[in-house]
This record gives sequence, C-alpha cells and structure tokens, in this order.
Amino acid sequence: MSSGHRHLPWSRATAPSWVTVTLVAAAVTLSAAAARAGDVPEDVLAAERQRVEAMARAAGTAIAIFAGEAGGGSGVLISADGYALTNFHVVQPAGVAMKCGLSDGRVEDAVLVGLDPTGDVALIKLVGREAFPFAELADSDEVEVGDFCFAAGNPFLLATDLRPSISAGIVSGVHRYQFPAGTILEYADCLQVDAAINPGNSGGGLFDARGRLIGVNGRASFEKRGRVNVGVGYAISANQLRNFLGFLKGGRLVDHATLGATVATDADGRVVVSDILESSDAWRRGLRYDDEIVAVAGRPVRTVNALKNVLGTLPAGWRVPLVVRRAGRPQEIMVRLAALHLPTELARIVAAQDQESKPESKPEPPPQLPEAVRHLYESRPGFTNHHFNRVERTRVAERIAASASWARPDGAWVVRGRLATGGPFRILLSAERGLIDLPTGTTVVDATGELDGDPGPPGSGGLLAALLLWRRLLLEGPAHLGSTSYWGTQPRDPRRLGEARNVELGNVELVDVLETSVAAVEARFAVAGDGVVTGIELWPTPDADPCEVRFEPHAGRPAGMPGLIEVRHGDVLFGTFQVDAITVEPVAPEAAGETS
Repeated sequence: MSSGHRHLPWSRATAPSWVTVTLVAAAVTLSAAAARAGDVPEDVLAAERQRVEAMARAAGTAIAIFAGEAGGGSGVLISADGYALTNFHVVQPAGVAMKCGLSDGRVEDAVLVGLDPTGDVALIKLVGREAFPFAELADSDEVEVGDFCFAAGNPFLLATDLRPSISAGIVSGVHRYQFPAGTILEYADCLQVDAAINPGNSGGGLFDARGRLIGVNGRASFEKRGRVNVGVGYAISANQLRNFLGFLKGGRLVDHATLGATVATDADGRVVVSDILESSDAWRRGLRYDDEIVAVAGRPVRTVNALKNVLGTLPAGWRVPLVVRRAGRPQEIMVRLAALHLPTELARIVAAQDQESKPESKPEPPPQLPEAVRHLYESRPGFTNHHFNRVERTRVAERIAASASWARPDGAWVVRGRLATGGPFRILLSAERGLIDLPTGTTVVDATGELDGDPGPPGSGGLLAALLLWRRLLLEGPAHLGSTSYWGTQPRDPRRLGEARNVELGNVELVDVLETSVAAVEARFAVAGDGVVTGIELWPTPDADPCEVRFEPHAGRPAGMPGLIEVRHGDVLFGTFQVDAITVEPVAPEAAGETS
C-alpha cells in the first residue's frame, strides 16, 4: 500500500465501545496488580495520578472554535464568566460571532471581544451557562528548558465528539523570536516545544505539569511535503498575554510597542542606536545615536533580536525603564513606548487580511448576529467591540465609587501639608476653581473653562488641572467626566520593571487605566483593584511631556485619600507633597487670592 500503513479491521471511529472499555480495564488491572506486587513505587503512581488529573482539568478548559466553511481551531478558557484566548488567525474567518464546542459535548455561542493582530491573539467570550471551567494563567518566565508540558486542542478537527486531543513533550527553548514572514504576525519571546502542534491546535492552551496555562499555541514548523508536525512548535507566552489582556477585555484593536529608534550591532558586538525619531519620547528622554542599549523593562539586551523580543511583549503606551551606556557609563531613563502602526493603518491591515481570507472580496452587509450574542456587540471606529469597553469602564467606575466614600461634593476640598523640601502648601479644589499656595507663590485655575490654557503651577505641566479632573472623577464618575473610555492596564510602578527581583513580568502589579478627553486636555487615570486612583497623567498639548501625579496612601486615613502626592514633569521632579489633612470646607469668593 502506497501509504505505508497497515489496514486494520476497524478504525478508531468504528471501533466497538467494548474494545476501548476492555483495553482501559486491562490497563487499570495491570497497574493495580503491579502496585500490589510492589513493582511500581508509590511516588511514581502518585506522579502518574497528578499528571492524569492535570490533563483532565486542562481538557475541561479547551474549546474547539468553528469558523463555518473556513474551518476552525482551538482556544482556552481563562475565566469562569466565559472569556477565552485564541489566535487572531483562528477567529478572523469567523467574524464577530462563532460557535465553540466544549469537552462535555455542548456547543455554545461566542462573540469577539478584542484583537491583537500583531501578536496573533484574540479574546472571545462564550455565553450559555453561568460558569465555565477555566485555566490559571502561570508566570511563563519561570518556565525552563526541559520542563514537561502538554497541549490541549483539536488538531485536524479530529475531535468530532469535542473532546480535545492531548500531546505531551518538553519545553525545547524559551525566549524565542519569530520574525514576521510576509505577514503582520510577530511571535516574540515565545516558548518552543516538541509537543505535537498541528493544524487545528492553533489557539489552544499549552500547560505545565500542574495544568497551569503557560502559553497559547500558534506557529509550528511542518515537514515540507505536507502539513505534518516535525516537533517544533511555538506558543505565545502567558506573560505576554497578561500584558495585553486588559486592552483585549476593553474591546480594543491593540498594537505592540516600538522604541521609536532602530538598533544595530557595532564592531565590538554592542547593540547601539543607529537611528532615532526626534519626535519620539526616547529622544525627549535623552536617547541618542550610538548609545548602547543595555536593558529594557528589566531584561538584558545583548543582540538586536533580544531587543525586538522584549518590545514584542509590551503594549504601545507603556512606560518602561531603559538602561543605556554612554562613554562607558550606564544610566537609566524612563521611556514611553510608541506604537508599531498608526491606528488607521492597523485597522486597514486587519480589514485587508479579512478580505483575503474570504473567497470573494465583495463588500458584505453588516453581519446578522445570533440572538444569544447580539446584545454583546457594538461597532465603533478604533475598537474591535465597543460593548466590552463600556463593560470595563462600568466595572472600574463601580470600584472607584466604593473607594471614594470620603469624597463629599458639598464644598471645596482643601489639602494641607508640607513639601519634602520644606515649607507648607495648601491646595483648594472646587467646581469653580483650583488654587495652590506654595512658598514660591499662588496659582489659580478656572475649573469651568478650558484647562489647557494655564498648565499651572509653573513647571508642573498642569498639576491643578490634573487634580481638578481627579475630584470630578471621584464625584461624578467616568461616564460624566467627558469622553472617557477604558484604556487597558499598565504597571502600577513601571520602575519596578528595572529591578532584578521583578524581571518576571508575572510578578508586576497591573492596574486599570481610564483615558479621557475633557476641557481641551487629555488625561489618564490609573486605578488599582480596590478602586483607589493611584496616579494621573495629563497632557495640556498632545506632543508635550505630561504632568505625572502619583498618589501614595496613608494608613490612618480612609481608602483612596492620599497621604503623599508626587508630581513630575518630564525628567524633573516638581515636588513631593506630604499630606497632613484633606477637609471639605465652604467656598468663599474672596478666598481665590488668599495665601496660607
């Protein structure tokens, strides 16, 4: 026979059920007999039980995604409320809505939530039941070469009963970089495994020995004569997924980061800046031609690919520490990462690839969504699904309201204390004005007008405007602040990315971020899990450095009431304000010109 395979009297699909039962029963009997005879050590049997249980749990979180006539792929559930991760190239042919099969044999409806086309990641949400089984997201930076791993998915769409196939192996490599090859997809810092990853496994989970999710399977190398796995598969790391998950949950079309500079290897093997955009934040922070890049976001950089590897795991807009060496001396700067693409460019790329994936390129009418997910989709430019942005904004708003019980609206907020450099200060915030008394003078801002005209006090970049918006957010909520949306997540303290102990991104605390456009300024509010606003960034003009405000709590005060306020503008620390008290007082018109 040309196939080289021996025909059996029956195949797996037609095998009588008694055959399977008999084989399983025989295996159990032999194992039990061996255990009684003492031939198999108990620790070996315990390890076997742990492995079987881990695989069973993982199988329960695996989903088979059906994209109509275009085929399908796999996915993995990551929360009890039905959120699941998969690949961009898996869901693209399906459009907004799709069907997903679970290992219990049931098929549920799902809707597209967010897309990361560069990273080949998509987030979807399943509906149809109160709670779904889900996988725990691990810290993938703890994964080492030689670690046991296994994949759960639906290769070649073999699982007609929806029970996923399991393939096991080891981690063959970590921190692999797979450059784009005629496509937008870029696999950065991925895990290389020898567990079989075949067509249909795409988007499924890669798990460790404890059944925790360490990655999402994507690319694989295949034998040239056919789509046959040769033992080299690549998974998008769990830590990269974690970095982008907040943006995806916000229904966004997200982009990856770039430094705004290109690098090359010089004659001494150093990674140096070969070109840089003078409009980039890196240039404003002092990065220059021929500077050696030593580390970014706490990760060492020894090759050009190593820099691409780290940047490929980070979202556009994050601020990260960058260590450079100039004239033999290292220095650290904080750089805000730019986007790889313009938003309109990224949308065009996705639309073009979507048309390529369909047999005809004729314009199509708006999709008629299934009733089960129709209320979960809202189209809006710049978003994959704006409905979920409103969901996340509401979630954060409820937490802010719960943490701001001290924030009374019946008067002006008066903040008093002392500067770290010496001398008292007083800040007054009301619906009509903002006022700050400093040893250097008094500044007043009209809260009822445009806030971009007076970024006072001088040198702060707009401290009073930022604090006035903070008061308005706590009292009115994001829905009434202005044009406010959920931006995504970012590190609570980006400088910790540079600490050796916190190189693992899985250990870095991420906080929610709301962005707003109001009173002619742009602002972002960082909000911790307990609803406390931990920081503000405010741009009076788009191309200028923002005013950066950081709040630290005080143990003896209500949650959300700061004990310390740190203010920076660009590379300069404007001031550190030690807060003694925040009170609510009546507003007197003549108080506008008072000094403390």
